Amino acid sequence: MLYTEEEVLDYVKEEDVKFVRLAYFDLSGKQKNATIMASELPRAFANGISFDASAVAGFEQANKSDLFLFPDVSTLSVLPWRPSAGKVIRMFCDIKHPDGTPYKKDCRYLLKTAVQKIKKDCGVDLQFGTEFEFYLFKLDENGEPTKIPFDRAGYMDIAPEDKGENIRRNICFTLEQMGITPESSHHEEGPGQNEVDFYYDEPLHAADNASTFKWIVRTKAQESGLFADFSPKPLYGNPGSGMHINISCSDTSKNENILAGILAHIGEITYYLNPSENSYNRLGEAKAPNSICWGLENRSTLLRIPAGNNPRIEIRSPDSTCNPYIAFTLLIHAAIDGIKNSLKAPEPVTENLFDREVARKATYKKIPDTLEEAEKIARESEFIKGILK
Repeated sequence: MLYTEEEVLDYVKEEDVKFVRLAYFDLSGKQKNATIMASELPRAFANGISFDASAVAGFEQANKSDLFLFPDVSTLSVLPWRPSAGKVIRMFCDIKHPDGTPYKKDCRYLLKTAVQKIKKDCGVDLQFGTEFEFYLFKLDENGEPTKIPFDRAGYMDIAPEDKGENIRRNICFTLEQMGITPESSHHEEGPGQNEVDFYYDEPLHAADNASTFKWIVRTKAQESGLFADFSPKPLYGNPGSGMHINISCSDTSKNENILAGILAHIGEITYYLNPSENSYNRLGEAKAPNSICWGLENRSTLLRIPAGNNPRIEIRSPDSTCNPYIAFTLLIHAAIDGIKNSLKAPEPVTENLFDREVARKATYKKIPDTLEEAEKIARESEFIKGILK
């Protein structure tokens, strides 16, 4: 929602808010925060709250380490699991230098800039929707995570086999209280594996919601005596967990250009869509395609156009270890390249590339199959250098 700083300050007084969490993200997408007393909020709006950037991996060195957090009032959320008396609110922050200029390693700033660029250069708006898969594991007697799944249910099973039903409901209720409405949820194929999907939203909101979602899932799982695992391949021999990204364009006539742009650059951006070694244990099997091609409704292709009245592009390779702000940023720039250069997509693939015999005969180029290879390609990419300076 759109608030003014004055409205937020009035809300803080009227609703007995005592603490304010100022949240931001490191380059990996891990959420960080500083908590201030509500009485410090006017100072935060006016001058920002300083933090030691040299303590954040990938940010600044010790000789130039002061950066400032400025709360973004449009992101205000009440933390519903905290006491109603003496409320706690959270706002995501813009990161700035002491002179007030934006910090260019702020991943939210990178995404804002990309959104502005595609609007200015191409005259279109994109919306993003995400589909998250994750496992729920039991804890041992010391409260440490195990690899014992919470249940043995399968795809879209119901209770009592599906033991995650109540936890998913609590997750969805909590998100709703924070102004985020999930589209659907269900049990996935793996034992203890769950999925929650989200409606399309403006890219920055979608990335904020994705980050909030992972935090809420881990919090609610812990409250239930469980561990929520978003790693891409937590159980060998069982399905991996992805974070499918859906893109919708305000001008559907540009969909082919966008699709072609993403296909052209997917190899270069794979390092940012799949940034862990474990990511590459998932790709190439069990509905995690690695062939650079696309299809209509075809889940064995890396990109696909799902059935339905609202054409969208689904990217099936990403996983939840990615930083959604940087992932969305790079996908938007790939879309810009596709639109500006009128790139055309190849013919859609109709074969099932998960069929071993079909896959053996296929000649499609593949995305990198190791983290080391993906990093090397990204490091040498002029496309990436022009965005992540």
